[in-house]
Amino acid sequence: MQTYLEDRLDIADLMTGWIHRDLSDWKRLRELFHPDGTIELTWFEGKFSDFVDGSMRMGVSDLRTKHVITAPLVTINGNKAIAETNAITVAENVSLGLGASSHGRFYDLVEKRNGAWKIVRRQCIYDMGSFNFPRGVVEIDAEIIQRYPREYAPLAYVLEKSGFPVERVFATKGSDLEKTIKANGQNWLAL
Repeated sequence: MQTYLEDRLDIADLMTGWIHRDLSDWKRLRELFHPDGTIELTWFEGKFSDFVDGSMRMGVSDLRTKHVITAPLVTINGNKAIAETNAITVAENVSLGLGASSHGRFYDLVEKRNGAWKIVRRQCIYDMGSFNFPRGVVEIDAEIIQRYPREYAPLAYVLEKSGFPVERVFATKGSDLEKTIKANGQNWLAL
């Protein structure tokens, strides 16, 4: 029987396994989620397998991304867990000379099935963001930037300009949507 510490380490490995996306290791990235797993973040909502396919398309575009992932805060109840993990996304469109840094948190529902912890559902909560100008300041379209919440507006802007539009409003720090996500997560964990 696996110990509580081993379970926590397995879940932490899932969170830091996001490096497989940055390394274009699509096979290992797919292994982080259960087959029915879903993901919701700025440019994608749906099945995780479809997200990986979209990430592959993004990987050959002018948009480059890098993620910095911290150790998760994990709450375990039997074969279910919630992991909340700080994440920094750095994005750059190399042809536009424009980038963004976004600070947020992955809010993951994680489940142990057949002896293996994997993610069932990932949602992102955005805390703050800023633009990066790797080759000098470029003009930003103020009308476009105003369409998005301040916390992830720079990232959404770079995504949109790169052909990966943001279709709806996502959770931000302290928002009602964040509270709903967390309440739903706690209800799921208690079942």
